[in-house]
Amino acid sequence: MTQTEKNTQRLLIVEDDAALRAQLKWSFEGLEVFFAENRQQAIAALRLHEPQVVLQDLGLPPDAEGTAEGFATLAQILELAPATKVIVVTGNHDRDSAVKAVAAGAWDFYEKPVDADVLRLLVSRAFHIALLEQEVGRLRDRFVPESFEGIIAVDRAMQNVCRVIEKVAPAQVAVLVLGESGTGKELLARAIHNLSGRAGKRFMAINCAAIPEQLLEAELFGYEKGAFTGAAKTTPGKVEYADGGTLFLDEIGDMPLPLQAKLLRFLQNKVIERVGGRHEIPVDVRIVAATNQNLEALIAEQRFRQDLFYRLGEVTVSVPPLRDRPGDILAIAQATLSRHARAQGKSRRGFTDDAIHVLTAHNWPGNVRELENKVKVACLLGDDVMVSAADLGLASGSSVGLPLNLKEVRNRAERDAVGRAMTAAGGNISRAAEMLGVSRPTLYDLLARHDLAPAERRDAQGSESAGGVA
Repeated sequence: MTQTEKNTQRLLIVEDDAALRAQLKWSFEGLEVFFAENRQQAIAALRLHEPQVVLQDLGLPPDAEGTAEGFATLAQILELAPATKVIVVTGNHDRDSAVKAVAAGAWDFYEKPVDADVLRLLVSRAFHIALLEQEVGRLRDRFVPESFEGIIAVDRAMQNVCRVIEKVAPAQVAVLVLGESGTGKELLARAIHNLSGRAGKRFMAINCAAIPEQLLEAELFGYEKGAFTGAAKTTPGKVEYADGGTLFLDEIGDMPLPLQAKLLRFLQNKVIERVGGRHEIPVDVRIVAATNQNLEALIAEQRFRQDLFYRLGEVTVSVPPLRDRPGDILAIAQATLSRHARAQGKSRRGFTDDAIHVLTAHNWPGNVRELENKVKVACLLGDDVMVSAADLGLASGSSVGLPLNLKEVRNRAERDAVGRAMTAAGGNISRAAEMLGVSRPTLYDLLARHDLAPAERRDAQGSESAGGVA
């Protein structure tokens, strides 16, 4: 559907009364109006025309005197097109059914007898809200706040993570970020800091797995002069430096048990003692922790404190691995290529078909970090304008590249949709056409275009063949 088609205001009127349909036909000038007399026609019209607003009578055949069929139609419309604004039309003084319909998902209701002016106002408001929601959804899918610097969220799964971050960042809660190595956990921690009221203060990060156990406590809480050999002066730790800001504890699952107890005490009391010190120092720090380990398994093995787990994970955010974010792979690759090409002063426009194929087919066990490293090296060592699979150091495996031509993408999707519909309809042309929202002649054209023989034709050909053998 083109953008023009999307912006066209399409109204579906589901009404079995012919006289009322004739009256309504002239009440909505300027709109594309479609009619249906029953549930079957309504669903077929919904699939074919994708109306933003539906005006539906609750009394539909074969239960024209009741509301069961009307409610079943309402439920099916909302199941197929949840964003559709359905205005139900009820009988005179049937307020209970109207309230029940709104509770079931209808946008509004209207009681007969029909007042064309009031009905036009209701429908106009419904279109206004539908178009606003459509625009908000479009902007939400495209918009990534500046605070998410370095994070590319094209895939729905990663967009959902970013929305959770936006919600929890302003709250004074500890956040635990879970995800495989290389998924961008520190970037999300920085986003939490940047979107919080602490953005003007320091963001301090420490990797609990990269510092020897005997030094980690001093790095975190600082030390007094003479506390140990080499402690020539009093030195604040990362917690103190982060006062008023955010402390990011990466790989928290590797923190030694004795230090876990001291961290828990700090989280409970908001005070620290430097190594070798005797004075309590109050510190206001928000903790964001991250790990690629299964903390619940570590708790079962008594290698991680359960009480600390609950303190750190007031809100838990799970970052999906790159292999589960297929929509992000090419976007990250292209952004990385552009960044390094500028830095190296090279001309790199994009990726060849075989490169695109291997990028999308690779499992990426090292996630975003592995992808960025591959693209960085390819940009550095490659000689051509387009990066190839060989430049990336990944085997092409198959000569079939990802379809980049939009026509080809549409054809593949169309062929798949037609095949699925024919299978679901058991080869029945009429049923398959209704499911696809097209006419029978159009479906025959689609079957011919994609070289898909209708099942009923295949059956006939099979019978003839069998008869010949017999």
